[in-house]
Amino acid sequence: MNLHTNHPGLGLQGRIILIVAADDSKVQHLRAILSPAGYLVNHVSTGAAALDYIPEYKPDLILLDVGLPGPNVFDVCHALRNGHGSDGAPIIFIATLENPQEVVDGLAAGGVDFLSRPFRRAEILARVRVHLLNRLRLAQLHLNDKAKNGLLAMAAHDLRNPLVSIRALTNLLRLGMVGDVTPRQHELLDTVYGASQTMLDLINELLDLSVLEAGEVQLTITPTPIAELVAASVKLSNATAAGKGTTIVWQPGPLPPMLPLDRPKIRQVLSNLLDNAIKFSPPGSRITFATELTPDHCSIAVRDQGPGIPENERSKLFKKFSRTSVQPTGGESSTGLGLAICQTIMQAHAGSIDASNLRGGGAEFRITFPLHA
Repeated sequence: MNLHTNHPGLGLQGRIILIVAADDSKVQHLRAILSPAGYLVNHVSTGAAALDYIPEYKPDLILLDVGLPGPNVFDVCHALRNGHGSDGAPIIFIATLENPQEVVDGLAAGGVDFLSRPFRRAEILARVRVHLLNRLRLAQLHLNDKAKNGLLAMAAHDLRNPLVSIRALTNLLRLGMVGDVTPRQHELLDTVYGASQTMLDLINELLDLSVLEAGEVQLTITPTPIAELVAASVKLSNATAAGKGTTIVWQPGPLPPMLPLDRPKIRQVLSNLLDNAIKFSPPGSRITFATELTPDHCSIAVRDQGPGIPENERSKLFKKFSRTSVQPTGGESSTGLGLAICQTIMQAHAGSIDASNLRGGGAEFRITFPLHA
């Protein structure tokens, strides 16, 4: 195994390509094509050796031979992808194309392309270049996104403290703690207080989202009595719902006594879903909170009596700063971040969040937790 460790940071020159193949003729032919183009070509002959090689040398591209002896090569591909996630090197299969099913199985296993014999120099260089450039572009986008999140978090944090002060001082004036106020002054102070609360909500959500997306928050997973958490969330949100004459009803179903989760984060998800249901349901309506248990999953559903989700706007639901045309029924504010935060938290728990329209009107938002790792 010939190992190179120098790894220039710019351009394609010096990018590391790992060939995983036991057939020396294939290896030498590919090396003869790729090395003169400036790539650092390394080689291992087994899937196990590839798994050992990758963490230390971090190749930029992997060429994986379909004819590799030993374990199923598509299982090897799965292992390479699962072990290194979206940051892992793209995998191109070396195939004969005599069996079309190889292409299907390879793509399903996480491969991005195929090279077939006889090897054609121009075609191989073109395919390799495309996938290396795509990897570089994705890496740059990731850096840009990380920088944006850091700047956003810093700005939001700097704005939060003054807003908290404005809100608190305005409330003192509203309550007459520093002297009497006229009805007109009270009305204006109510407006300032409401506006500052709306801005504070937005800033808190920006901070939540930027920290979550930056991957800087580590979940504190503990066994949590899920029924207790649900009951507490319903109780707190019913106080808000009462202002619109709305009622939240919990229809208890079977639940596991404990679920491993980050309690504050899931409480935030439940609160966001209930707040949304209150915002978009007409005054005096009924919001139903239901739970469901299967052998593999536990799910919690919030069902409202609002107008539902416009079918042509469903793609907007979990996007940041994206809102549908449906408006809150009591003039409440909506930042377009709440559902994006919920989705990020659920994905961190290896769970999911889905939305659907109910027959007869209204919408259902459902979060689901796996019961087995």
